[in-house]
Amino acid sequence: MAESNKDTVEKILDVAESLFAKKGFTETSLRTITSQAGVNLAAVNYHFGSKEQLIQAVFARTLTPFCNALEERLIDHVHSDEKHYTLEELFEMLVLTAGEVHGGNAHRFTLFMRLLGLAYTQVQEHLRKFLSENYGPVFQRFLVHIKMASPEMPPKELFWRIHFSLGAAVFTLSSFDTLKNVMAEGYDVNISLDGTMKRLIPYMASGIRADYIER
Repeated sequence: MAESNKDTVEKILDVAESLFAKKGFTETSLRTITSQAGVNLAAVNYHFGSKEQLIQAVFARTLTPFCNALEERLIDHVHSDEKHYTLEELFEMLVLTAGEVHGGNAHRFTLFMRLLGLAYTQVQEHLRKFLSENYGPVFQRFLVHIKMASPEMPPKELFWRIHFSLGAAVFTLSSFDTLKNVMAEGYDVNISLDGTMKRLIPYMASGIRADYIER
């Protein structure tokens, strides 16, 4: 029975994740989710309680293991010469951790990146509160390391640069399927998700490190 319940939960989460990523949170109804998952509404209410809690569970399925692994890396990694992390090391840490969480499943990874973008473009106050309360401390710790790696950058400017860098990452990775088709058809090159993420690392680091001009 327990195994059956686990399968039902995973099925609902898989369908919800896909539909939310493709149609958005508001546009996706519980009825559509239950229909495609092959379950009844009572199953969703039993396992999640509400649509808001289902949305939160979709994010938690990825962010909980991701943040746990990221926090372990931040705590366990110690430089022998006691220097701070470099920006490249920090972004590579994100890439490695993200890759481990999704086990190399490019489709699942790109779906989640679309969801992450939607979390900041669609009004879902319950989700923002949920993300802040549950995962905020880990990301704040990560940002402290970003600041230590960029001591010369004024705080307000650093905010913008982090925002731009993460925005570029979310846009690039959420549209990976499109990029892969463009590279194959336009340049006869087969790109991988891992290779694409590694290309992002120096770009993001350079964007944060670029000369600052007071305006």
